[in-house]
Amino acid sequence: MTFYDSLEIMKQAHIIVSGYVQGVWYRKFVKTNAMKLGLTGWVKNTQDNRVEAVLQSTERSDQEGKELIGQMIELCRVGPQFAEVKNVEVVWEDQEEEFKDFMII
Repeated sequence: MTFYDSLEIMKQAHIIVSGYVQGVWYRKFVKTNAMKLGLTGWVKNTQDNRVEAVLQSTERSDQEGKELIGQMIELCRVGPQFAEVKNVEVVWEDQEEEFKDFMII
């Protein structure tokens, strides 16, 4: 194994959540839980009444990071008390920029 083989590009999850997810504190739910898990990124409402988010981990290990992001995705499948989540689309991407915190935008 060469030095370059041991370098891993950190992945991030780009998610789109559909259902009854606006007006129920869904973005606040995502931010609160992401921060508890030590994740960075952002969450926002979309024009078509869905919620979109990018989740990144600050863990050194790619595997640990993916596990934490996976936990957040499972929380997104449930959502806050009054949400009715119909679907969570997940796309794993290479990280293009590094976020320092988690924001609602």
